[in-house]
Order: sequence, then C-alpha cells, then structure tokens
Amino acid sequence: MDLEEIKQIIALMKRNELTEFELEREGGKIRIKRGPNGSAGSDTAVIPLPVQAAPMMVAPAAPVAAPAAAPAAPADTIDIKSPMVGTFYRAPSPEAAPFLEVGAAVNEETVVCIIEAMKVMNEIKAEVKGVITEVLAENAKAVEFGQPLFRVRKTA
Repeated sequence: MDLEEIKQIIALMKRNELTEFELEREGGKIRIKRGPNGSAGSDTAVIPLPVQAAPMMVAPAAPVAAPAAAPAAPADTIDIKSPMVGTFYRAPSPEAAPFLEVGAAVNEETVVCIIEAMKVMNEIKAEVKGVITEVLAENAKAVEFGQPLFRVRKTA
C-alpha cells in the first residue's frame, strides 16, 4: 500500500465522518483511527502492507448498517467471508443466473460471487473444496470486510 492510497482512505474517512478504518490483506494490516475533531487518535497504528496489484478495499460512499451476525458454523463447515467492503452480487449481471445455489460443489478456483468496490467488480473465489450449504448475504446489498457470504461443507 502506498502513501497515495492511505491519503485516499483518510479523505474517504473525512467525507463520511468515519472515526475508524481497518484493512487486512494477505501479509499485512492497516488500522487508522481519528479523534472526534479529526485528529489522529493516540493509538493509531499503521503496519506496512506489501505492494500488490489488488484493488483497494475501502468503505462505500454511504454509511452501512452493521451486518447481522451469521449463526455459528458446524465443525465440518467453513464460511467464505468477504475480503472487502462493497456490494455483494450473486450473479455476473442482473439478468444472469446466480454463480451457484445451495448444494453446488465448489473448489478453490470456483467464482462464488462478485463484490463491487469503488466501481470495480471483484470476482470472489471459494478458496475451499466443498458443497455450498447456505447463502448468508443478500444479493445487491452492502457487505462488510470479514462478513460471512456463504457456508461450505468441506470435502476431501
């Protein structure tokens, strides 16, 4: 992550009156806190992230309500979680069929949904081998970073 991306995040925080922002990517994490008057909080920590060509993950322009907590996953299942904040889409276009339904077999490379962030459509892959047992997010609705999107029963 470079200085320009951090400046964009801070500007976004100011525009939307956010006091805290956290971003986690493979290999690093950044957390920014602002005080009520816009100053940096005393516990602000920035941990450098490796520079990647991955799209920047930031909050949407409009404030988003906190996601409802998904019920706990059984031991033989794993949740596919949102890697970013954005809008969740189950299909590649409004008139197309969903990428998958409950009961569909997936593997590490199976595209399960799209998350739109800052007008960029990001294909999300299952990254696990198994069978979809639940769809936990609502189509065309905002999702948060780390929010469970699908529940998968793992297979060998």
